[in-house]
Amino acid sequence: MYTISDVAKLLGITAHTLRYYEKEEIIAPIRNANGERVYDDSNLAWLRFVMRLKQTQMPISQIREYAQLYLEGVHTTQARLNLLEDHRNSVQDQIRNLTATEKVLNDKIAAYKNFINKGTGIR
Repeated sequence: MYTISDVAKLLGITAHTLRYYEKEEIIAPIRNANGERVYDDSNLAWLRFVMRLKQTQMPISQIREYAQLYLEGVHTTQARLNLLEDHRNSVQDQIRNLTATEKVLNDKIAAYKNFINKGTGIR
């Protein structure tokens, strides 16, 4: 079992973020006898997944929807699958855009290096 500060340190996020996720009903830690939040390994695994979704620009509203569908049970499997497939499509679009941007940057960097080495003009 982990305290909120333990989890924050382990995941490199703030306790405020964890409380926000709880407020948004993305995570529901249990409370100990003193009313303090306590997290277990399944909470950590879930939070790592949530952080991946956030890193890939999934809106909190969709993460909340996914979490609520999960809590509703097996009958929401298709809806959860649809959410994840839609997000995967979004991630694939991001990858294509980043790859195209990387090519533009590589070309520009090569032009600058060429200019520095040979004194040719660039824009």
